Amino acid sequence: MRKINVILFFLVLFSWEGRTQNRMADPLDYLKEIKEDLGIKWPHNRTINLVFHGHSVPAGYFKTPIVNTLDSYPYQVLKLLKEQYPFAVINIINTSIGGENSVSGSERFESEVLIHKPDVLFIDYALNDIGVGLEKSYEAWNKMIKKAMNLKIKIILLTPSPDQRVNILEVDNVLEQYKNQIQLLAKENRVGLVDSYTLFKEKVLAGDSIPKFMSQVNHPNAEGHKLIAEEIITYFQ
Repeated sequence: MRKINVILFFLVLFSWEGRTQNRMADPLDYLKEIKEDLGIKWPHNRTINLVFHGHSVPAGYFKTPIVNTLDSYPYQVLKLLKEQYPFAVINIINTSIGGENSVSGSERFESEVLIHKPDVLFIDYALNDIGVGLEKSYEAWNKMIKKAMNLKIKIILLTPSPDQRVNILEVDNVLEQYKNQIQLLAKENRVGLVDSYTLFKEKVLAGDSIPKFMSQVNHPNAEGHKLIAEEIITYFQ
């Protein structure tokens, strides 16, 4: 009887571990300490550093070569945060480079990203990673995630925003494959996820068209960036 009870105990334990290990961070409490810090008034407050690392979309490119910084999602996030946290000092640090993929981004990660001591790090490279393939993309993202986690940095991964050359309603299209891989990375590492791809797909399923949210073939306009920014803000509410 005792042997059976021991077996049942381990079965329950393994079942619990299976349910909890492959689960991404909960937006409600993932940034709990940072949200508390954002609400502290001077002279006891501190500067909060939000670092956005990626390609042309977080860099703010709209219709190339125009860079519309203040309508890009990092700065829309800043505006929304300041409405919610009027006493906070928040630095938006954008290390994104137009045309770059995650392999190149990972090579300069320590010298140009971690040096800023992020409180929250956002990674958005999926659109350009099509050029390097899923395997190299996974390795580069995972490398950056692990380095940041070793420094206790909170991380939020972003799935791809649209590319109008890819049918967002096509099952298992190339962007969806990257979306799935980024979701997997978020679950494996128990970090945050902003599923930009699904946000835009849901808009199409509701009757909107992708061009409504785009300034050119693969760069969102202000409305497209707003979708992403409002999803990011769910982590700070």
